[in-house]
Amino acid sequence: MSRSSKKGPYVDAKLLAKIAKLKPGDKTVIKTWSRASEISPEMVGFAFGVHNGKDFISVRISEEMVGHRLGEFALTRKFVRHGGKMQKEIEKKAEVKPAAAEKK
Repeated sequence: MSRSSKKGPYVDAKLLAKIAKLKPGDKTVIKTWSRASEISPEMVGFAFGVHNGKDFISVRISEEMVGHRLGEFALTRKFVRHGGKMQKEIEKKAEVKPAAAEKK
């Protein structure tokens, strides 16, 4: 369920204060744990270090990201591919075929 429109978007006040201190286009990374904060137009062009529970994932904000949450761009789970031993053998065979085609 989305946030009530009469409340407006949630942006952490500390995060807005950090943005206000910097100049637009500044290359410094703003570290934050506030994954629930919504990306506002004032954030465009800045780089954020969004905490994923273990590390800070660097996220550079662009126009298309406005309205989304910071946490959407810093995944918390690492995907380990499916298949195990059999899948590795299939991928090895797939890697060998394109290399052989380039030699011809």
